[in-house]
Amino acid sequence: MYRQLACTAACAAVAMTANAAGISDGAVKIGVLTDMSSIFSDIGGKGSVVAAQMAVDDFGGKVLGAPVKVISADHQNKTDVAATVAREWFDNQQVDMVQDLLPSSVALAVSNVAKEKHRIAIASGAGTTKLSNEACSPYTIQYSYDTYALTTSLVKAMARAGDDSWYFLTVDYALGASLKSDSAAALNATGGKVLGESKHPMHAADLSSNLLQAQASHAKVIGLANAGADTVNAIKTAREFGINAPGKQKIAGLQMFISDVHSLGLKSAQGMMLTTPFYWDRDDASRAWSQRFYAKTGRMPTFIQAGVYSSTLHYLKAVQASGTDASDAVLAQMRKTPVNDFFATNGVIRADGLMVHDMYIAEVKSPEQSKKPWDYYAIRQTISAQDAYAPLGASRCPLVGGKVAASK
Repeated sequence: MYRQLACTAACAAVAMTANAAGISDGAVKIGVLTDMSSIFSDIGGKGSVVAAQMAVDDFGGKVLGAPVKVISADHQNKTDVAATVAREWFDNQQVDMVQDLLPSSVALAVSNVAKEKHRIAIASGAGTTKLSNEACSPYTIQYSYDTYALTTSLVKAMARAGDDSWYFLTVDYALGASLKSDSAAALNATGGKVLGESKHPMHAADLSSNLLQAQASHAKVIGLANAGADTVNAIKTAREFGINAPGKQKIAGLQMFISDVHSLGLKSAQGMMLTTPFYWDRDDASRAWSQRFYAKTGRMPTFIQAGVYSSTLHYLKAVQASGTDASDAVLAQMRKTPVNDFFATNGVIRADGLMVHDMYIAEVKSPEQSKKPWDYYAIRQTISAQDAYAPLGASRCPLVGGKVAASK
């Protein structure tokens, strides 16, 4: 009897080891590195951690017989802190994939660490086009959007409608530079003009002087090349000054989130045009997932949080299909598998690490048009993945046309 019990236990252990044979350290560990306490906490933050955990739970909590664990940290919007946390995770906590990585400066720093350690970085929260150009890495995927996709179609549409002179209010770090550069290129392509730019630090306390400079430029549009609380602050200040009253200058939020509109209220945000890769009320699938997210957080998801869920699930499916958590094999599987879910339509991960997918131009509804809580957007146009993103042939990524990932 003793021998039978011993054999049963041993056989079970052997079976478990066989099932998880392709999993290093006996577990798959995902690290969500995000802003938990500052200006981007509403667009990523704890909501991104919830989204990642939802993906793990929906997958069943295990892959190839091994448990999947989610850990998280607040990088405090400091690149050195982010890089240090990522290095600690990779070296000592056996983290296989790091996720979110907003803002862009953090993503660039962590991408370098991930490349050094041959671990996967999924930048669901970062927009800078550097990530898929000169700073591209075989171990980094830019998943939710980039600044080219957010700005180009919107700027061209507005310029062709007569809003062809712009002044930019730009946050002074990687994201702001990328938003402004891509917008200016799109504007120039239509024959429009950039009349000036005023830069401000992240989390600026007072944007009054910047907006007064924009007003004095007499540009038809003030383009907000910033994000999060900085965008909300700029729009509120412009409203107080009457800068963007009817018949005067327009405000274009070049990176707007549904959380920004929620903070502003429809009375202040109504009529604004924006580009987004995701809207919770777009179809049955997006509504179903978003209602589940709302039940856990009390808020509808931003496109970054929805992107965290989608990319985490895509990653886990790739681990399952490839039979291992080895980075090169998982990345190869992720690249060859299209993405079509509640978040992304016609999604493909290109050789430069950019996941291209359909985008949407939306107009913020008026209070009278909104029929239910969080009913904020009217989708005005669908932009195909091919048209929304810069063509692969224009990429400055050295991986394009060459070997995508070198094995260790």
